[in-house]
Amino acid sequence: MEPDGQLRPSSLGVKDLPWQILWDKQKCTLCGRCTAVCPVQAIEIAVHRRRVLQAPLGLTEKPSNVYRVYHGVRQKTDVEHACTGCGMCALVCPNGAIMPVRNDEPDKLRFHINQGGIPRRRGGRRNSRESILDAMKFVRISMLTDPALDAGRHEFELRTLIGRVLPPEEAIAEHGWQPPVREIYPLIIAGMSFGALSPTMWEGLQMGVAYLNEELGMPVRIGTGEGGCPPRLLRSRFLKYVILQVASGYFGWDEIIHALPEMKEDPCAIEIKYGQGAKPGDGGLLMWYKVNRMIAAIRGVPQGVSLPSPPTHQTMYSIEESVAKMIQSMSMAWGFRVPVYPKISATSTSLAVLNNLARNPYAAALALDGEDGGTGAAYNISLDHMGHPIASNVRDAYLNLVKIGKQNEIPLIAAGGVGKNGNLAANAAALIMLGASAVQVGKSILQAAGGCVGSETDRCNLCNTGLCPKGITSQDPRLYRRLDPEKVAERLVDVVVSFDTELKKIVAPLGRSTSLPIGMSDALGIADASAAQRLSIRYVV
Repeated sequence: MEPDGQLRPSSLGVKDLPWQILWDKQKCTLCGRCTAVCPVQAIEIAVHRRRVLQAPLGLTEKPSNVYRVYHGVRQKTDVEHACTGCGMCALVCPNGAIMPVRNDEPDKLRFHINQGGIPRRRGGRRNSRESILDAMKFVRISMLTDPALDAGRHEFELRTLIGRVLPPEEAIAEHGWQPPVREIYPLIIAGMSFGALSPTMWEGLQMGVAYLNEELGMPVRIGTGEGGCPPRLLRSRFLKYVILQVASGYFGWDEIIHALPEMKEDPCAIEIKYGQGAKPGDGGLLMWYKVNRMIAAIRGVPQGVSLPSPPTHQTMYSIEESVAKMIQSMSMAWGFRVPVYPKISATSTSLAVLNNLARNPYAAALALDGEDGGTGAAYNISLDHMGHPIASNVRDAYLNLVKIGKQNEIPLIAAGGVGKNGNLAANAAALIMLGASAVQVGKSILQAAGGCVGSETDRCNLCNTGLCPKGITSQDPRLYRRLDPEKVAERLVDVVVSFDTELKKIVAPLGRSTSLPIGMSDALGIADASAAQRLSIRYVV
């Protein structure tokens, strides 16, 4: 029914929406919590009119209708306020009187998607549940000749290196300097920008990383993403736990350059982002409603404007030019004390990039981002139909390094769908055995540490709209104040400690305690003959 009370061909009913809100009049006390917390304003307190048939006791009078008025919750039926199923109303209701349920037909809103200029919203998730990493098994178990270890009692040093690893004599004799190298934990929190994430979420992640390093002795590192970072972080001792990312938009880099003389610590590394796995060959977009005064000041742009990133760095047209300009200039800015490496989308051209990087000692590593990486700044066509699986891309890159004898020289960092289906440690171990030195994880960390209510079945998915009901990806103070940074830090620590325990359970049977099983592909097996042949691992059934 339209607002003017007329019924038109384009009118929608509750049954036409993807999610339907069930409301129990008997349990509801009209406290208003559900309507206040709904991020898309899908429900409202309304006045209802109910017709009740009144039948007289005798036969002399005719039955009549009595209309009674009562107050209750009503679901809106316009597309821009369609329920997304986030379930926040059910979380805050003290009486269990309300709950969203998915309608029973899959094609809801098919003909109503863009009627009023409102596109289909999506939070940056690839809907496919299949993952080759989840199908892999660890089949090499040491018994007598190389005894397995006790994962609960043995001391492990699960560390990896970021930076070009050259023998000292070769580095000094041929290049006149020793490339900087950092010892880090093999799990890196991927770059999620200050702007895409809310201030409370970003602060909570930074707090959690600081606790892991200083209290638990785990050298976990976190990327900044493209949006720069707050000035106080640049001038603090916690900068050494951060990987600064510079991307094609150069957002936030004026602030970083100005802070250089006042930095108390060097950053862990500089990551130059050329591509992202979820949108290869395409730039991102931070919508105007996320660009508030604080984000605009840090990024050096006007407030309230959309911020598109170019698909490539506009001043560079080849990897050779990138190494000569960007990587060397970033190295010079920090006095050649900080590793600098590029991040690219996993594609069939990755090996060409790798071969060019192998010839230049200034390139500290190569980060490969596979097709299953999640982002709220990608189009559906990019998410669903573009990119390269990370497993085969990492394997090709590692075997290529083996051919040229540099497999222990250039670290490979893998990302894109790691832990997508909950198997974070197993996916990471499989990529390490395929040749990666470390893995970058973004979405899984974000969902666990922030208490995300979304799902892979298209529930909620408001990440890119600024209406995140938990305040994880919102710049609205009314939403992000729902998130406690200390709780975010606590949950992040729990996730990383659990990851560490599970990773030890995987590598302990291999008899490894002082080094990661990088490239140890004989420990992997899969029950898919074509996949086993493609990845050069064991075929097991």
